[in-house]
Amino acid sequence: MRILLTCLLLLSSPALACGPDTDCPVGDRHYRIVMPADHDGITPVPALIWSHGYRGSAAGVMRNGSLRRMLSDAGFALIAMNGLNGSWNLPNGPRTMNSDGSAEFAYFDAVITDATARHHVDPDRIVAAGFSAGGMMVWNLACSHPESFAGFIPLSGTYWLHPPETCKTPVSSIVHIHGTQDKTVPLKGRPIGETKQGEVEEALSMYEKFGNFGPSNSFKTGPLTCRSRSNPTGEVLEYCLFEGGHSFRTEYLGHGLATLKEAGQL
Repeated sequence: MRILLTCLLLLSSPALACGPDTDCPVGDRHYRIVMPADHDGITPVPALIWSHGYRGSAAGVMRNGSLRRMLSDAGFALIAMNGLNGSWNLPNGPRTMNSDGSAEFAYFDAVITDATARHHVDPDRIVAAGFSAGGMMVWNLACSHPESFAGFIPLSGTYWLHPPETCKTPVSSIVHIHGTQDKTVPLKGRPIGETKQGEVEEALSMYEKFGNFGPSNSFKTGPLTCRSRSNPTGEVLEYCLFEGGHSFRTEYLGHGLATLKEAGQL
C-alpha cells in the first residue's frame, strides 16, 4: 500500500504534470514545454528551445499562438526558457559585466537533460532560437555549447560589447535574422550604461573565420534578403535582413528552420 501511495503521489506531482500552462522545475529555475498537436506520446520529436526577449517569460511565450501553431505544424516541440527577472545573465551586459555566462549555460544544460528524459525530445535535433535579448542568449550558446544543438537561429540580438575571440568546436550552423531599421538592437549596436550592444557584422565575421566559411551566395526569399555561406563540413552561416524595426514574425523563424533542414542539420 505504501509503494502504491508513493507512485500515485509521484504521478500527480507538478514536476510530472508540467507543460504549456505549468512550470517544469529544474533546480531553482523552470521552463515550459508543449509537444506537437499530433504527437503520439512515444516517438521522439525535434524541439526548438526559445529564449524570450527582455522582460519576457516562459508563460508569455506560451501565449504566442502563432509560434505554437507554426512549430506544431512542423512537428517540433516548443521549449520556452525563463530568464531571471525577465533577463539573461550574459557576459558584458549592463548589469552582468563580470559574468561568464556559466549560470545560464548550466540552466540550459539542465533543461535539455530534463526535457529529453521526460518529454520525448530527440537530443540530436534541438535548435536554439530567440528574439532580442534572447537572440543574444542564442549567440552565446552557439559559441559555448555547439555540441548541444543542431543549429542556432538568433533574431535581432547579438553579443554584448564584442564577440569572443574564438568559440568551442564543433562548428555549428547559424541563421541570423535582423531588421534594417532596428533601433532597439541596431545593427551597429548602441551604448547602454557602461557597455554597449555589439555589432552584428563583427559577430558574423568572427564566426565566418572560426568556421572556415566560404564565399557568400546572396538571394531573396519573401521579405528576407539573405547572404549564405557554407564550409567544408556542411554547416551554413546565413545572414538575413528584412525592411523594418525590432520585430518578430514566425515566418522568419520558419525560414531559419528550413535552412537548417536543407543543410542536413535536422
